[in-house]
Amino acid sequence: MKTVFIADAHLKGVQDGGCRKLLDFFDQLRDGIGTDGRAGGKPAGQLVIAGDFFDFWFERNEIIYPGFRPVVERLALLNSSGIGVNICEGNHDFFLAKYFSRRLGIAVYPEWMEFELDGRRILVSHGDSVDRANRSYLALRRFLRSAFVFNMQRLLPLAFLWRIARFSSEMSKGMSRGAQDRLVEVMHRFALGKFAEGYDAVILGHCHKPVLRQESRGSRQKTFATLGDWIAHDSYLLYNDGRFTLNRFLPRG
Repeated sequence: MKTVFIADAHLKGVQDGGCRKLLDFFDQLRDGIGTDGRAGGKPAGQLVIAGDFFDFWFERNEIIYPGFRPVVERLALLNSSGIGVNICEGNHDFFLAKYFSRRLGIAVYPEWMEFELDGRRILVSHGDSVDRANRSYLALRRFLRSAFVFNMQRLLPLAFLWRIARFSSEMSKGMSRGAQDRLVEVMHRFALGKFAEGYDAVILGHCHKPVLRQESRGSRQKTFATLGDWIAHDSYLLYNDGRFTLNRFLPRG
């Protein structure tokens, strides 16, 4: 099955340049996309989003942030047209299942997604919990995903939550190049451990740096990938005809 993996679009709304690129990208998934990043070949069979697709997520009674509606509707269209959409939650977008799974029938994974491709065991996650040495972050992560926080945010007006989230989004800064490089190596060590457990591919987001490393272990090829982002790289990982390739999306023109 032709499978596409993306992460870290950090969408802020319909005016976001990343949103327009992704709408074009999703159209190409339906029409067919090749290993060169351009249109061509058969349509994708599966799309896996490895977290932080949205820069924030708050919904109430199926009311979502208006700026996200076009891309959410396109994801629903892909899923209903036979391209299975799967979402791993990130550190910016969680509590997704209530809307995406129950309303749209899109599979949501709070942490790890495990599945097989042509007999290969694949492990996918956003990856923000991989660095076990960062205990302060892991404690904050547990708190933000707790039932207490979920119930508290349900008491606040949606417009207020969206306003605060947009402000926080504008104030936040991305990881430095050095932090990205360090995190890639932490993730690679994690992947090596998972290879020893029998996984054939470990695919992660979060670090915003596109990396693809492959090695042979006995008769099996092992694949480690970090997916980059849709801010600086417009990157995606493609599995097709038994091969993984890391590509940059090139809009039609």
